[in-house]
Amino acid sequence: MSNVINVIIPSSTEDKQRIKSCIQEISNAMTRMAAEREFIKEAIAECCDDVEIDKKYLKKMANIYHKQNLNEVVGDVEVIDALYTGIMS
Repeated sequence: MSNVINVIIPSSTEDKQRIKSCIQEISNAMTRMAAEREFIKEAIAECCDDVEIDKKYLKKMANIYHKQNLNEVVGDVEVIDALYTGIMS
């Protein structure tokens, strides 16, 4: 028993070029994303070394700032605290 995969390969030159261009743009975006992730990692490490804050806290602060969701995060922590205390005590 073999698995047969049916793929329709576009025959028009325009469609093939559109697909190639799309793939190239996606690859370029992935390259930029990887570079930005590396920048973030280095920026966090450098700042933490300079000001002696744990990396995990600076990264969390940056995420909260980016998402503008401090109230949501605080609310989640309060719920977790109440659950943990209520169940584990």
